[in-house]
Amino acid sequence: MSLLVKALSSSVGKKFVMGFTGLLLCGFLVAHLAGNLLLYVGPDAYNKYAHTLHSQPAILFGVEIVLYALFVTHILLALRVTQENRSARGHAYAIKKSKLDAAPHTTSSPVHPEAWMFTSGAIVLFFLLVHLLQFTWEKWPWFTTPTGEEPFAKAIRILNDNFTAGVYLIGVIILGIHLWHGFASAFQSLGITHPKYAAAIKWIGVLFATVIAVGFASFVFFARMAPGMGGGH
Repeated sequence: MSLLVKALSSSVGKKFVMGFTGLLLCGFLVAHLAGNLLLYVGPDAYNKYAHTLHSQPAILFGVEIVLYALFVTHILLALRVTQENRSARGHAYAIKKSKLDAAPHTTSSPVHPEAWMFTSGAIVLFFLLVHLLQFTWEKWPWFTTPTGEEPFAKAIRILNDNFTAGVYLIGVIILGIHLWHGFASAFQSLGITHPKYAAAIKWIGVLFATVIAVGFASFVFFARMAPGMGGGH
């Protein structure tokens, strides 16, 4: 615990922990996407997967607590680091040199994700809350889960909602942009970088971000084509 407190007392330490929690969350995204791909296999496979996950409530609760802790830690550190960076600058620079590229980038650029990691993170947080309210906590205002509804049918029903579909598509696109920079930045924060393979890490990050974004976005389109397979409307 003392090592963690000591690490969080410095800017470098905060970035190290933020990078570490970020990579752990990337691992969760891979596992979550892999499980949800069973939607394509069919109702039986997906329902069996979901029921297996919930057959051990104590273990599931423990995993959820760890995930919530990772998310909260990552978010709070992002807020703190952003605040410290702004205080250190004293004013916004018109030109900001990227840590990943040799060429400078304007902070107003709508394309390069490094210029708006904080904003993209806030949008992803909103997307995450919507997802939890609908699928996990079942507290969404206009959704009522029918008694005995199977997980596959539930997923199809929720993703057929127009508001949800829009939020999910925008959310996963922004998530992809966040990961595009965040993946490589996490390695740099952990000190795992070298000119020989920095470019490879960057492109692996781009590929990873693309797979995650396209993978999760595809479920929205699948749900629109699959009402007859599991109780959509």
